[in-house]
Amino acid sequence: MNRNLIAGALAGLAAALALASEPVQPSGAPAHNWVLPVFSDREGHRLMTLRGAEVRPSGDTIAIRDLMVTVFTGEAEAKVDSVLITPFAEFQPGRNIVSGDRSLRFLQDDVEVTGNRWTLDQGAKKVSIRGDVRVTFRAKLNDILR
Repeated sequence: MNRNLIAGALAGLAAALALASEPVQPSGAPAHNWVLPVFSDREGHRLMTLRGAEVRPSGDTIAIRDLMVTVFTGEAEAKVDSVLITPFAEFQPGRNIVSGDRSLRFLQDDVEVTGNRWTLDQGAKKVSIRGDVRVTFRAKLNDILR
């Protein structure tokens, strides 16, 4: 199992949100039921799709309600690699930090991670989940205690 799966998905989220934050109107008007597909530069393969019920600038941050991030393998067949779901996230574009106090759910074929009070620091490449963390493996873990 790759230890950086969650960090990679959330790092991609921070990068995609940085792109998404540019067209947001400074008036504070929200975008409703938005979708942001992200494709590879070279091949044009789907890398990620971000969806949300609402995105709204709020001072120096961007508030996102009902965020769902689908990460793809980056191959031509657009196979889903992982899904991240949270009812609320806050993005700090200047610092490249995404965080939330509410629940976070990360799903992949063989693992599910849930928790709350989470932060992704893109610069430090660090993900922290500080509350009610639960990790469920659905894969055979050979020699885990070695």
